[in-house]
Amino acid sequence: MEGNIAQLGQFLGAGLAAIGSGIAAVGVGNVASNFLAGALRNPSAAGSQTATLFIGLAFAEALGIFSFLVALLLMFAV
Repeated sequence: MEGNIAQLGQFLGAGLAAIGSGIAAVGVGNVASNFLAGALRNPSAAGSQTATLFIGLAFAEALGIFSFLVALLLMFAV
């Protein structure tokens, strides 16, 4: 009985940590859509903001990778 509860806790924690991957995908879409909206309003400034776009995408995607790593650690290392 105790082993089943521990395994349930591992899978429940991993599932909750995996939600961060979905939220990171929403964040990446938000960054890209805001950049596209700004680039369509002012196309001449879009070239200078491309580096900022990639930095924002990298930060948002890093959060998803970290949550995926936590989910894997909860499932297999604990």
